[in-house]
Amino acid sequence: MSKVVVIGSNSFSGSNFISHLIKNSKYDIVGISRSAEKSDVFLTYKKQPLERFTFHQLDLNKDIKKILDLLDELQPEYIVNFASQSMVGQSWDHPDHWYKTNVLSIVHLVNALKEKKYLKKYVHVSTPEVYGSCSGSVNESHPHNPSTPYAGSRAAADDFIQMLIKQFNFPAVFTRAANVYGPGQQLFKIIPRSIIYMKLGKKIPLHGGGFARRSFIHIDDVAVATKKIMECAKPGEIYHLSTPQLISIKDIVGLIAKHLNLKFSEVVEDVETRRGLDDAYILDSSKAKKEFDWEAKVSLEEGLSDVIKWVEDYWDIISKEQLEYVHEE
Repeated sequence: MSKVVVIGSNSFSGSNFISHLIKNSKYDIVGISRSAEKSDVFLTYKKQPLERFTFHQLDLNKDIKKILDLLDELQPEYIVNFASQSMVGQSWDHPDHWYKTNVLSIVHLVNALKEKKYLKKYVHVSTPEVYGSCSGSVNESHPHNPSTPYAGSRAAADDFIQMLIKQFNFPAVFTRAANVYGPGQQLFKIIPRSIIYMKLGKKIPLHGGGFARRSFIHIDDVAVATKKIMECAKPGEIYHLSTPQLISIKDIVGLIAKHLNLKFSEVVEDVETRRGLDDAYILDSSKAKKEFDWEAKVSLEEGLSDVIKWVEDYWDIISKEQLEYVHEE
C-alpha cells in the first residue's frame, strides 16, 4: 500500500489533512511532529480509526538524521510538509529561530531527498506571506516581496526548493493557502481567539483598527485541495487555495460578535499596527479550479458557526487552555 508521510502532523492543517486522508483514501499514513500528540479536541484525526496511521515524535531542527533514516526505511511515495515556525508578528523577536526552522532545516531535509527514487511527490505547504502586501489579484507567478522575517524565511526555502526542481528534477509542488481556519485551530488565531475572548468578556485587540483585509478558507476545503495536488500536480507547480471573498479583520470579528449576540463596540479595542502587517492580498485560485475542478465550498458564515460550535462543545477544556502564543525554538 502506498505511504504518505505528513511532517508537521500536529499542526492544525497537518492534522486535518491526515483526518481527510483517513476518511478518503487507503494510504498508510505516518505523522512526524516535534511535539507529543495532543487530545482529539485539537487533533481531529484521533477521532478516526487509526489502523493505518502511526506517529513519530521527531524535531526537524534536532532529529534530522533520524527523520531521514525513517524516510529511507518507509520509502513513502508522498511527503507533505506542513512544518514551520508560523507566527508572523512574533518572528521579529527571534528571527534566527524562524530562519533556523524554515530555511536551514528545510534545506537539509529537501537536499537529502532530492535524489530519492522512492519519492513520487514532495508537497511543500508554503504561504502567500511571501508576496508581501499586494494590490489586485495575485496569481502564482507573482514575485516574492516579503515584509517580515517569517515571510522572508518561507520565501528563502521556496527559492531553494525551486533550484532543486530545476537542477535535479526534484518532484516538489507548492501550496499557498489564504487564512485557514476551522475547528481545532490554535486558540491564539484570530477566529477562535475572538470567540473565546467574547465568551470570557475580554476585549479583542485590533491591530491598526483591524482594517487589514484577508480571505479566510475553511480547513476542509484546503485538505481536499492538498490531496488532489499531492496525487495529480506536476512537479514544479504552485497552487493558490483561497476564496474570492476578502474581508477585514474588523468585519470578521464583527460577524463573530453578531453570531454571539454581542455589540461589536463592546468587545474590541484598537491597538498599534503590527510591524510589517500586509494590508491585503487576493489570491487567484483559478489554476487549482481549472486543473483539479476544485473550489472552496464552505461559506464563511457556515465556517464561523462550525468554529463557534466547536468552542462551545469543548468549552470546559478550551477555557482552561493557554490562550496566547508561547514561542518554542
